[in-house]
Order: sequence, then structure tokens, then C-alpha cells
Amino acid sequence: MRTTEETEGFDGEASNTSMISGASSPYQPTTEPVLSRNVLGAMRCDMEYLMSYFGILKAVEVVLSLISFICIETIMMCSPCGGVYLFEFVSCSAFVVTGVLLLIFCLNLHIKVPQVNWNLTDLVNTATSTFLFFLSSLLLACINHDTGAEKAAVVFGFLVTGVFGLNTFLAVRRWRRGNGCQGAAQTSEYMRARTASRGEMEARPELA
Repeated sequence: MRTTEETEGFDGEASNTSMISGASSPYQPTTEPVLSRNVLGAMRCDMEYLMSYFGILKAVEVVLSLISFICIETIMMCSPCGGVYLFEFVSCSAFVVTGVLLLIFCLNLHIKVPQVNWNLTDLVNTATSTFLFFLSSLLLACINHDTGAEKAAVVFGFLVTGVFGLNTFLAVRRWRRGNGCQGAAQTSEYMRARTASRGEMEARPELA
């Protein structure tokens, strides 16, 4: 028969062995959410955003930027070409950046990356595109060579400038409203914490 000490020693070794084998086992449970590993699998087109003001404006901006880029690309000869090159760069950049943002918002990818202030990012893009499109369209209008492609590019350039300007105005209002709501939420949390601390002090007067 085993003595008490031998039995206790055997139990201790068994428990240590089970802990070691459990720590090295590849079948350990994980606390990582399953959804976090399948971010792209849950993507869907947000029709509500597409039908909103921002969705419609972004779609129009992408289309007009693409048309402007196509118009400027049909110009075969130019002298000087500085205005053409600037307009080409602005229209292509606006088409790519705005198109990427449209996809991000439509597929709700901005929800998966909350570390980025997407409202501010959208505001910076629309404001920059408004200024650059206006500048490049104005420059192209001043040095155009009376070709049909240049005139069409100027017309579409000013049209997309107006659309980007309207989007910038709405984005500024949304950004200010979002900051106001965030500040109100922080103030509410602070007052709630102060009220809770005062209630605790009243309940325990010996801490005063």
C-alpha cells in the first residue's frame, strides 16, 4: 500500500504533468473572436449609404473625374503642356482616391478600422480635390488651344469642382456635428463619474 506522502507526491506529479501537457497542447481554447479573423467574409454592399447624399455625391465625383481624365487623355499635341499635365494628374488622383473611399464606405470597411477618423479623411480628400480641380481647370481654360477635348475637359473640370465643393460643405457640417456629439458624450461620462464618486463618499463618511 502507498503511504500518505507517496499518494500526495503522486497526485502532485500528475497535476504538474497535466498542466504541462495542457500548456503545450495545440488544442487550447482561444479568446480571439471568430468574426475578427473573418473580416472580409462579412463584406456587403451598403445600399443605404449609396442612396444617401454622400454616396450619391461620391459616385458622381468618380464618374465626372473619370470623364475629365478621358477627355484630357485624348489630347495628342499641346504647347505649352503644363496645364494639361496638371489637369491629368488631378483628375486621375481624384478618381482613384475618391473611388477607393467610395468602396470603403459602401462595403462598411471603415467600421473594421475604427482607429482612422474616416469623416476627417473624407473631408480632407474633398477639400483638396475641390481646390486642385478648380486650379487645374482654371489654368487649362487660360492656356487651352481651342480644341474640343480641352474645352470638354474644362467643362467637366468645373462641374466636378462644384460637386466636390458641395461635398466639402456637407462633410464640414458632419465633422462639426460629430465633434459636438463626442464632446457632449465625454462631458456626460465625466458628470456620471463625479456623481458616482460623490455617492460613494456619502455612503462612506469615514473616507471624508
